[in-house]
Amino acid sequence: MRLVRNEPGVIPDGEGRKRVLTLPIAQRANNNSGPLCFLHETIADMPAQILLSAFADEAANHKTAVEQFSALAALGLKYYSPRFVDVTGAGTVKHVVALDDAELAKLADLQKEYGLSVTSIGSRIGKVKLTDFADKSHNKYVDPAEYMKTEVASTLKAAKALGAKLIRGFSFYQPAGDDPWKYIDAAVERLKPIVDACGEAGLVYGLEVEANLIGQNGRLLAALTEKTGRKNMVCIFDGGNLSSQNMTWMEVFDEYAAMRDHIGWIHIKDYKVDRDLKWTGVVDEERLKNFVPADVGDSAHEAILRDFKCVLPKLTERMQSLGAPGVFLELEPHLKGGGQFGGFSGPDGMGVAVRALCSVLDYVGIGYGLRTMDDIKAARGF
Repeated sequence: MRLVRNEPGVIPDGEGRKRVLTLPIAQRANNNSGPLCFLHETIADMPAQILLSAFADEAANHKTAVEQFSALAALGLKYYSPRFVDVTGAGTVKHVVALDDAELAKLADLQKEYGLSVTSIGSRIGKVKLTDFADKSHNKYVDPAEYMKTEVASTLKAAKALGAKLIRGFSFYQPAGDDPWKYIDAAVERLKPIVDACGEAGLVYGLEVEANLIGQNGRLLAALTEKTGRKNMVCIFDGGNLSSQNMTWMEVFDEYAAMRDHIGWIHIKDYKVDRDLKWTGVVDEERLKNFVPADVGDSAHEAILRDFKCVLPKLTERMQSLGAPGVFLELEPHLKGGGQFGGFSGPDGMGVAVRALCSVLDYVGIGYGLRTMDDIKAARGF
């Protein structure tokens, strides 16, 4: 059993162990979406199991499919999300939604060879301007009808070819520096046809929390989900995308609590906040450099996962009813750097990230599965 290091909100219990300081968070969470469920021991003792996954491109120095799959298989993972990949090893890296039919077929064969299944398509949907406005950003605008025929259609095609049930997406850019709440209704109108197209294809659209977008915090994501009103639209929590906005660990928890009832899966990324950085309200994503494993950052992973354990059975039932195998915790650690459209950890960094997450899961009592000898036997055919 691993003890959590000295972090904000973790205090000694007088017997050499440590425990989470829960009351202040519980008081704050009561103002959002109800009390912390981990305060109720009978609920917290319920069995809880998650599925581990990772963005495979983060684990490969050259982004080749063989590198990506070898690293994840060696770490014991059974699931992955494709994003950037060199399918053939010839040096050409493409986003998964830009692969042609032959490349998608080859990638599907390789993932089967390495015993991997797709968690989600790590799409770029929603990372464009909401409307055709001019601002200081380099983000582009695409006409909604054209967007549906190109980016959205290509994403659905990749999902079908690779056997994905989930689509990771976003919520569009408002004018840089402007109040995102002013654009909720307009964003909902752009999201509805995308989510409906996913639904027609038997897919779930996951809306990820991320800086600079209309869905840049948990309260905004909850509002978008509720106003969109589609059963096949869920939220993706990512603590590192909140702490990198200079939020304290308690503020990160509050944003989690605000969106908790809408979560479909979680990205595991953590960040060590630079308290000397002057917060301007906008994240320069290309300058982010303080990404860390999930057991040492400012994203409140222990407190969040301890609470998440209590709602996990209900969320698992919901996600399985939508066609997913369960609730994923997906590593996107960025330990060697990250930006607007991806990140990198290397095979060594991904190993550090996986072990750190597993230590937190062990500590809070959430079950997970890595490959065992039974998987090796099955692969050998006996």
